[in-house]
Amino acid sequence: MSQVLLTATWNFGKLAVERAFHMLELGSSALDALETGINAVELDTSVQSVGYGGLPNRAGYVELDAAIMDARGHRSGAVAALRGFRRPISVARRVMEVLPHALLVGEGAAEFAREQGFAEEETLSPEASQQWLRWRETQAPPADVEDNHDTVGMIIWTPDTIVVGCSTSGLKWKYPGRVGDSPIVGAGLYADEQVGAAVATGNGDEISRVALCARVVFFMEQGMSAQEACDKAIRYLMRKRPDENGVPPHAAVLAIRADGNFGVSASYAKFPYALHDGHRLRLEEIEALSPDGT
Repeated sequence: MSQVLLTATWNFGKLAVERAFHMLELGSSALDALETGINAVELDTSVQSVGYGGLPNRAGYVELDAAIMDARGHRSGAVAALRGFRRPISVARRVMEVLPHALLVGEGAAEFAREQGFAEEETLSPEASQQWLRWRETQAPPADVEDNHDTVGMIIWTPDTIVVGCSTSGLKWKYPGRVGDSPIVGAGLYADEQVGAAVATGNGDEISRVALCARVVFFMEQGMSAQEACDKAIRYLMRKRPDENGVPPHAAVLAIRADGNFGVSASYAKFPYALHDGHRLRLEEIEALSPDGT
């Protein structure tokens, strides 16, 4: 296929892109392809930061966050702290297509999923359950937020459309009800038909505090390339939110401009992402961005 670009976060993003590209080859819409690609990661129990297989909160419950956005018409839908449903991106899409609301949370999101006919299933995998039981016995301090933040985020671009989505189980052993950047439009993802789209992964609390993806799209709107916009947004986060030792939070962002121009940037070393240009799928890795532009 020509005139198509797909990208997704992390090594497991390769699976998402493979599934999505296959759907496009079969003639599916970009939204269907995006949903199918992210579903593949949500159902992969070897991935411990997304969907079924994701690690639970402190109380032992898996709470899932997801969002989807269609640049045409500026449409979006999201769910947060969703329990009992393994494919939160599909529920988020239904929110976008059925409701006037942008975001449903907790039991309200679960009730909506039931009404829409989604199957209620166990979301705590055996392996995740064992890890939680071991953690509960030791009562170790909460995990370092920089060690468990692997959201699956994907953008699909064609000359006619841009769609973006992301899904995560969030920080392991998080406080119940904690919501990161992934289901927040403007933080974990953003899209504008005339400008482009961005999707983020990393420390969701810090990404949310600077509205990272909205910032990337705004910079592209000002005339920057996707790469320039990603770099500027990541440097903004690094400058605004270092920890007490001056270390910036972990964050990475992917972006595709409305003309198909691509960019990626990260605040930490060896961030992997998948990229398919319609001819070849590549798994790439980038180094940490210098905070001073050198």
